[in-house]
Amino acid sequence: MALHKKFSKEDLALLSTQALLERGLNPNISKEALEQLHGIEQAAMESGAGIQDLRNLLWCSIDNDDSMDLDQLTVAIPEKDHAIRLLVAVADVDALVKKGSPLDLQAQFNTTSVYTSARIFPMLPPKLSTDLTSLNSGVDRMAIVCDMRFGAEGELTGSEIYRACVHNRCKLAYDAVSDWLIAKGPLPSAAKHVQGMDEQLQIQDRLAQKLRAKRYANGSLEFESFQPIAQFDQQEITGLSLQPHNRARQLIEEFMIEANGCMSRFLSEHTRASLRRVVRSPEKWMRIVEVASHYGVTLPSQADSKALEQFLAHQHKIDPLRFPDLSLVIVKLMGRGEYVVEQSGKHPVGHFGLAVRDYTHSTAPNRRYPDIITLRQVKAILAKEPSPYSNTELESLALHCTQQEDAAQKAERQMRKSDAALLLGSRVGQYFDGLITGLNAKGSWVRIIDPPAEGRLIGVLPALKVGQKVRVKLTSTDVVKGFIDFALTR
Repeated sequence: MALHKKFSKEDLALLSTQALLERGLNPNISKEALEQLHGIEQAAMESGAGIQDLRNLLWCSIDNDDSMDLDQLTVAIPEKDHAIRLLVAVADVDALVKKGSPLDLQAQFNTTSVYTSARIFPMLPPKLSTDLTSLNSGVDRMAIVCDMRFGAEGELTGSEIYRACVHNRCKLAYDAVSDWLIAKGPLPSAAKHVQGMDEQLQIQDRLAQKLRAKRYANGSLEFESFQPIAQFDQQEITGLSLQPHNRARQLIEEFMIEANGCMSRFLSEHTRASLRRVVRSPEKWMRIVEVASHYGVTLPSQADSKALEQFLAHQHKIDPLRFPDLSLVIVKLMGRGEYVVEQSGKHPVGHFGLAVRDYTHSTAPNRRYPDIITLRQVKAILAKEPSPYSNTELESLALHCTQQEDAAQKAERQMRKSDAALLLGSRVGQYFDGLITGLNAKGSWVRIIDPPAEGRLIGVLPALKVGQKVRVKLTSTDVVKGFIDFALTR
């Protein structure tokens, strides 16, 4: 690649391709998958016993502003005694992408879509993921529906899973929906054109907030990630922004957690091994206790998610500026999430961070391969067929999916660093306010506030503390390596 002194979005796209290759990911689609893709001209449509027609419901999607790979729809139906029936429809990707086909093997290699600012590397080709297997607005699509009933206090009272034909009435975006829900902005224009969609969104929001309150009462942990998103004006980078975890994101998060729990229990009830997403009880709990002690908080000697959540919630309230850095420290000490195979009847490992015992990935099959695996198992049960995967296959896939997802996350982090280095390249010599975010044998790290970016401190340094406010001077940047160096001025 010919490197220019002035990098463009196109240069970043080339760097992102290299970042995938270096981590064992494939940025290209195979010849065999392309040949299969050419033979697919329309979305799958099926009917018959076991497939319900739910196209008349007020389905909507809520996702990022620029998302085209729509994986799920939601609708809430009020029932007597303040109960709510919540339906989550998940795209039936398997209807077009069959196990063992070239497109399936293509998706199985990376196991996830990789999102960088300059280029998206979809797990499935855009012809599928943003069209024929996407739950786009105004079209009929096949889906797996998780139909749940909640009592007046948000308690799950029952659920069933079945296949259905659905129709997205309204494609919505997180920020606009959130602004309307908190009376900060108008009802999104797409919702205005669908009678009853305003009330529908309010019903969903009320239920989501009940579910959220219950989950946090059980010890679910609230984190805040530091993942700046680059903005471009054509080929030129113009800024970095942090994505708020707003009311609409909470809505979708709560509904997906509930649906994933129901999917995993459905497999267990039908004596099927399942691919679960777990975060184990932290082995480094005493390190977490030590971190809390620096804030004047004493945590129990045994892992306790409720106590940890109370500590995190308090810190988020009193010091929101430093909270992302505390979140990152705790996340690292908790250990990574992973995919494991759990047998029916065995005590589940659970997800420590979400404070739930039963959790799989099933609601994003256009973007994640484990979700396709889970939905194929569900469909086999509904069709009264044997599992499409042996236990040996599942064990191999669990390890592979964990490894590839880790690789994808590292590539995305690398490119966020390159984005920041590119934006700051013209500001070498300028001064910034920042916070110390890391102190270890590899170096000392600082996060500047505006623009949101992290870099390394160079030179001889005094004793520093994580969270300490500092003033720094930008000394150099390297877009290719994603390096940003600062010198401490006070």
